[in-house]
Parts: sequence; structure tokens; C-alpha cells
Amino acid sequence: MAKLLFVCLGNICRSPMAEFVMKSVTNQHHIESRATSSWEHSNPIHAGTQAIFKKYQIPYDSHKSSQQISTSDFETFDYIIAMDDQNLRDLKKMAPSPFKDKIVSFANQPIPDPWYTGDFEQTYQLISQGCHDWQERLVN
Repeated sequence: MAKLLFVCLGNICRSPMAEFVMKSVTNQHHIESRATSSWEHSNPIHAGTQAIFKKYQIPYDSHKSSQQISTSDFETFDYIIAMDDQNLRDLKKMAPSPFKDKIVSFANQPIPDPWYTGDFEQTYQLISQGCHDWQERLVN
């Protein structure tokens, strides 16, 4: 079973959305999320993301708080999945050399950050599709 780590800038909007959507569409057990920055360290999942979880009845850990990616995460996870191009570049700079090949894009297009756009629904739709695509990729 692949170990997946979704990563965005703050770990309060996109990456936790991907984490819990992916958990809801697959029986994978080792799925988590992190931030490339420490800006939101220990802050809870954004209210807009929590509203999406409630709207679509996606179970989530209401006690989850933002965590920054660590060196041990690069070792532990099979896929380090960046939600956009900037996080992809940041992760490649942060990763120890032997683990750079684990870093991949979430989708063929960047996932817009609803913290900036305010459009949590659009982000959810893209993440939902992306998680289904990832599920197919992992099965094949």
C-alpha cells in the first residue's frame, strides 16, 4: 500500500482537503498532509475547507492542525504530492537528494489556493477529481 503525503503552502486548505477526500475514496490507510511553510503552524483546518467536508459528508479529523514537512517525511512517504508548481519547486529544494524522485504534481494543472481565491467549491471539485485520478493511478 502506497504512503501518500499531500503538500501545500500552509496545510490548512488544499492539502488537508486532499488528505481527507483521498481517505474517503480509497482504503489506503497511510495518507497525510503537510505544509512547505511554517506560516500556519498548529492552526486548524480552514473553516472553508471544514464547510466543504460537511457539505459533502467527508469524514475528517477536526483536531488536525497544520504541520510543516520534515526530513523524516521524505523518507517515510512513497509519494510527496505538491498541490501547485511553487510547492513542487519548494519541495524539490527541501528534499534530501535520495528522495527528490518521490516528489510529484497532484494534477496536470495547479490547484488554486482557496485562501487567496475564496472559492473552496472550485478547489474541492479539482481535488475530488484529482483524488479519483490518483486512486486509479495507484491501482494500475
